Amino acid sequence: MMKFLATLLFTLAAWGGYAQDTFTNPLLPSGADPWCIYKNGWYYYTNTTGRNITIWKTKSIATLATAEKKVVWTPPGTGPYSKEIWAPEIHFLQGKWYVYFAADSGHNIDHRLWVLENTSADPLQGEWIMKGKLETPDGKWAIDGSVFENKGQMYLIWSGWEGDTNGQQNIYIAKMKNPWTTEGQRVLLSAPTYDWEKNGKISNDPTGVTQVNVNEGPEVLKHGNKLFLIYSASGCWTDFYALGMSSATDDKDLMNPASWVKHPQPVFKQLPENGVYAPGHNCFFTSPNGKEDWILYHANSKPGQGCGGHRSPRAQKFTWNADGTPNFGVPLPACIELDVPSEK
Repeated sequence: MMKFLATLLFTLAAWGGYAQDTFTNPLLPSGADPWCIYKNGWYYYTNTTGRNITIWKTKSIATLATAEKKVVWTPPGTGPYSKEIWAPEIHFLQGKWYVYFAADSGHNIDHRLWVLENTSADPLQGEWIMKGKLETPDGKWAIDGSVFENKGQMYLIWSGWEGDTNGQQNIYIAKMKNPWTTEGQRVLLSAPTYDWEKNGKISNDPTGVTQVNVNEGPEVLKHGNKLFLIYSASGCWTDFYALGMSSATDDKDLMNPASWVKHPQPVFKQLPENGVYAPGHNCFFTSPNGKEDWILYHANSKPGQGCGGHRSPRAQKFTWNADGTPNFGVPLPACIELDVPSEK
């Protein structure tokens, strides 16, 4: 009987139907660039595997580690989107599922954005079709694509290069005419300007070291009539990887850089006393009851672990300041018990 009960509980947990009041971070042993969406009673989660697109499905974020998961798309062996599958995001737009991701041919200079589409009600079912390259205006190097809508207009935001070589990574925006097509010009929204955005010296030739300044992983968070562009700054290979923020009101022209005001300090950064380093590349979701706001991000547990497989996904609640800006607090230590997102 005890063996039967244990098996039943594990099965229910794996399905996502076993009620669990608390959870601990990290949600998975590893998983960079985490992303999730809550829809119709289910969390759909994905992260960078580097080799395919995998989607997890669970009733509770607390049971992600035992949730059903499926490789929904595997790249071809060769070609422009065959390697380095980075930062997938799953969105439900205009009655269909879309996955946005970056990929290349095996050479980083070729990184561009790509789009998959699925008409099934359940993204783990049906067929994911390659819609093709998400052409950005000017066609330059591009990663970390995300989409959002404001007042009926869809926008693409991403991290890219100004030219054809890697001087630094900036955040750009462009309008979209449908979920797989941009229109008009790209506009620069954020470039690394503060010292805390410029950590990350890497050697690129035998004679010297080049400073690589990074803004990447952009996400838009909406609250009332305000929009907050939350992005990751500095090299992910450093412990100083952190979240920055620019804000605008929803009645402004979002394609005008002057509509956005950049915050001078990071809004979420490493906290060695809590054993959290290089927190970043986040997304946001609300609790099932719609009353709680959560941030999902990756971080390392030790200094110097860089951009490899040590990065693990973590989730925690956040609040709002009196002026309407988000208050993410500090990254919490791993292994402390947190209440699951509220359902009531």
